[in-house]
Amino acid sequence: MPIVSASSETPYAAAAALQPNDKEASATAAAQIEANAKPKPADLGELQRKYSETFKFHGPKVKQVALTFDDGPDPRFTPQVLDVLQREGVKATFFVLGNRAKKFPALVKRIHHEGHLIGNHSFSHPNFGKRSLKQFQTEILRTEKIIKQTVGYRPKLIRPPYGEIRETQIQWVKKNGCTIVNWNVDSLDWKGLDKAKVEANVLGAAGPGSIVLFHAGGGVGSNLNGTIQALPDIIQTMRAKGYQFVDLAELLHTVKYR
Repeated sequence: MPIVSASSETPYAAAAALQPNDKEASATAAAQIEANAKPKPADLGELQRKYSETFKFHGPKVKQVALTFDDGPDPRFTPQVLDVLQREGVKATFFVLGNRAKKFPALVKRIHHEGHLIGNHSFSHPNFGKRSLKQFQTEILRTEKIIKQTVGYRPKLIRPPYGEIRETQIQWVKKNGCTIVNWNVDSLDWKGLDKAKVEANVLGAAGPGSIVLFHAGGGVGSNLNGTIQALPDIIQTMRAKGYQFVDLAELLHTVKYR
């Protein structure tokens, strides 16, 4: 089956959900990092055409942009991101990891209560391009259950770690009424970039219908201060150009839950 590689997301993002005592996921983190370090064959065009209603990388070409945040909830960074969004009056989309949602339910509830959309980013951040359909189902359904227990709904939107997905997995997502959402603008904030570089990466690439990838969580020793500092300028600059910030359900004209 074709494998999609849409990601320049960090090879160390597999550790984003981990603290030193997170034994449950640590056994697979090293293997995930190694697997992601190798280039993968890509057939994005074919799969986009074949599954255009299920597999999204951007929205309609209108002056709307969706800010998305992966790998939370994380008590170091997620509250700071939420504080900025609240001050700026922006609604965003957070793709949460199941093992972190289980560990930090209060943060998931805060994301929900402040009006942001929650999506499914798997339980332990595996590379689905290297996983079976059964493993994919287990990761997605386990996280879905945690989110449902925490905020009362099952997310419709799924973002596979690293943007990696197999065709059989897309078919299962379609059958179950969900949507896979990757991105077309990458902040590269996982690299620990400073404010100016994060701004340049986003403002230099964002346009009508863009889906922007940021992170609201990271591995031990990670630094997302560049994102937290850059967000106000990014939002204000794009607003001055006439852009509206919306969550992914609004951008993609789909329902929030299922």
